[in-house]
Amino acid sequence: MEFKTTIIGRVGRDAELKEVAGGKKVASYSVATSPSKDKTVWVKVTVWDKRAEIDAQYVKKGMLVKCEGTLQSDDNGLPRTYQKDGTTIASNFELTAYDVKYLSKSEAAAQPAEEKTV
Repeated sequence: MEFKTTIIGRVGRDAELKEVAGGKKVASYSVATSPSKDKTVWVKVTVWDKRAEIDAQYVKKGMLVKCEGTLQSDDNGLPRTYQKDGTTIASNFELTAYDVKYLSKSEAAAQPAEEKTV
């Protein structure tokens, strides 16, 4: 049985590329989705290898993306939580994406460039 999740939303921060053990590349960024008019859900998107290199170059704050992948959870099927000194300090939804489609350019890229005087 396949477990696939699709989200469509606006990127909240530029993709950040890192290299982990073994030289593998990983990129992550946040995506804001709106399941209802007055609610926003933030999802951390993680991509690996070649997809990470591509997204690190092109995924920018404000652009609209469609991400498909596997929703990550803790051992109980709940959003992952992060603790410090035994106290939960954060929790979030995480999607390990294997397909990302760019539905728009970033808002910064959509702005007209300033005219340059030569």
